[in-house]
Formats: sequence, structure tokens, C-alpha cells
Amino acid sequence: MFKKLVNIVILVPLAIILVVLCVANRQSVTLALNPFRPEDQLLSTSAPFFVFLLLAFLVGALVGSVATWFGQAKHRKRARTEAMAAVKWRGEADQQKKRAEQMAASATSHSSSGPSSSAGLSRLPSH
Repeated sequence: MFKKLVNIVILVPLAIILVVLCVANRQSVTLALNPFRPEDQLLSTSAPFFVFLLLAFLVGALVGSVATWFGQAKHRKRARTEAMAAVKWRGEADQQKKRAEQMAASATSHSSSGPSSSAGLSRLPSH
């Protein structure tokens, strides 16, 4: 539900704005990457202006995504560490549960076939 709301409220108007900008900026422009000799054909390219607008938008989105990914690295590392700890503790809990079940099974088999439980309690040291 939240994703639909984000798509409708944010992405649809953004797409409309980008389409309007692309239609309004169809004239050809030259992008010169050599600031000392702008007429140099080797480091310049000509294309409709909307191509440069879309490329700038895509590069910005990519750089933002990479920056976010690196910024969240500590959270991903912590989640991995906690997941490994959870697996370890779950294994420990399973071992303790098996041990408790074995002790309970041996206690019930001992009490049903052996001497009475009060005789066993009398042998325990008192405090």
C-alpha cells in the first residue's frame, strides 16, 4: 500500500515533469569537456538538451544510490552479526531443550521402575 502511495504521489509527478522538460528542450547543444579549447571535437559531443538532462538525472540517482548503500554498510554488518548470533543462540536453545527432554524422560523412567521417589529424596544432602 505504501509503495503505491509513493508511486502516485512522488514518482508520477516527477515523470510528468521530466517528460515536459524533455519535450521543451529538444534543441541540439554541444557539451564540451575541454574548458581550455571548447571547439575541440575530440572532447565534445552534440545531442538534444533533454538527453543531457536525463543523463544528469540518471547519474544523480546512481550516485545517490551508491552513497546510500555505503552509508548503510554499518547497519547491514550489524544485521549480519546479530543474525549469526541468533542462529548460535537458537542452536544452544535447541541443545538445552533436548537435554531437558532427555532428563525428563530419564526421570520418568527412573521413578516408574525404581524405588519410590521419597527414598531418592532422603539421600539428597540437606542445607
